[in-house]
Amino acid sequence: MTDVQVGLSGIAGLLALIALRVPIAIAMIAVGAAGLTVLIGFGPTTGLLRSLPYEFAANWALSSLPTFLVMGYVAYHAQLTQGLFRAAKLWLSALPGGLAIATVFGAAAFSALSGSSVACAAAMGKIAVPEMRRNGYSVRLATGTVAAAGTLGPLIPPSILMILYGIFIQQSISKLFLAGLAVGLMTAAAYVVTIVLWATLHPAAAPRLVEKASRAERLAALRETAPSIVLVVLVFGGLFSGLFTASEAGALGAALAVAMGFLRRSLDWKTLRLALEESLSTTCVILLIAIGANLLVRFLAVSGTDQAISEWVIAVDPSRLGFFAIITVMYMVLGMFLEPVGIMLLTIPILYPVLVSLDINLIWFGAILIKFLEIGMLTPPVGLNVFVIRSVVGDMADTWTIFKGVAPFIVADMFVIGATMAWPDLVLFFVRLVE
Repeated sequence: MTDVQVGLSGIAGLLALIALRVPIAIAMIAVGAAGLTVLIGFGPTTGLLRSLPYEFAANWALSSLPTFLVMGYVAYHAQLTQGLFRAAKLWLSALPGGLAIATVFGAAAFSALSGSSVACAAAMGKIAVPEMRRNGYSVRLATGTVAAAGTLGPLIPPSILMILYGIFIQQSISKLFLAGLAVGLMTAAAYVVTIVLWATLHPAAAPRLVEKASRAERLAALRETAPSIVLVVLVFGGLFSGLFTASEAGALGAALAVAMGFLRRSLDWKTLRLALEESLSTTCVILLIAIGANLLVRFLAVSGTDQAISEWVIAVDPSRLGFFAIITVMYMVLGMFLEPVGIMLLTIPILYPVLVSLDINLIWFGAILIKFLEIGMLTPPVGLNVFVIRSVVGDMADTWTIFKGVAPFIVADMFVIGATMAWPDLVLFFVRLVE
């Protein structure tokens, strides 16, 4: 058996383990270790297993991972974003589907503090779905909007997925954040258009609000958003201006979120402990998956499988269009069964040589990749955001109803994907402003 055949056997074994519901981190570590043992022997492999976790975890850029997680969890538990939806509701309620549009804008603002699709969907679900239902909105529109809006979390900075991608591909995290921001804003705009069309074609699904908010009420609602706005401006203004690194921005954001929570009396020591425990747990899970992916990368590189796959893909269809058609199908299928972190770290080692061979901009591709991963949060049978919303709304809606509610938003997502592929400058607009 040649080295490449060993590598391909390893990939087949990895897919089999995933199909058997073995946790993806364990599956990648097992396959990587077994494959390297076959190729380089037991002794060198055990030495690599001892050194690799420390070498990877000691990467300074990774320190931004737990700090941004702390910022997001603290902002969530301290309800720093509570006023965002209220402000959006009062200012946008006059539009067709105004409450649903307010949900999208509220989710976009929440995303700037969280970076988590699930947290964003859960937070907005608790606030927005009951409000929309009280005002006569259909269950499909209410739940579908919140589930879809949650996908803005990993696109609009800070994004944990962007941080991991930047570390693996060795690209600027700040530039990736800016590219993700562009795609996130495009996605939010596409969702707003979808809601307006839905409300226009089916007025009964989104009745117009009768009550009108006064100018004073609107201004008061805007003042409620001040803590969130100040936090976002200080953290990301400093990051994108070059004043802070990503790690420093994350640390500042976490400290400011804690300070604001205590000053507003919406955070106590018990809640802070809960936020820290959740951040620690999430960090450990992500690091374990990342270490497994790193070991898999070493295995594929030693076997030459990554380069062989690159050559095969290019031989089948050497055009960029053909490559994008392949990855579109691949990510849509994987998104039906796996969670985003696992998909990204599973596929990047295989795709990287192809990206280099085709001279594809890695910043641009990173934003496209995250968009693909977030579509997977909505597609059956394992659309995680759908199940989050289902748990939040209880008996208000069944799972199938929510899946039907997100379908128009998935169509909007595909239009965004098409636009970003056709006009890459849309994604890189903010990046080029700071270059």
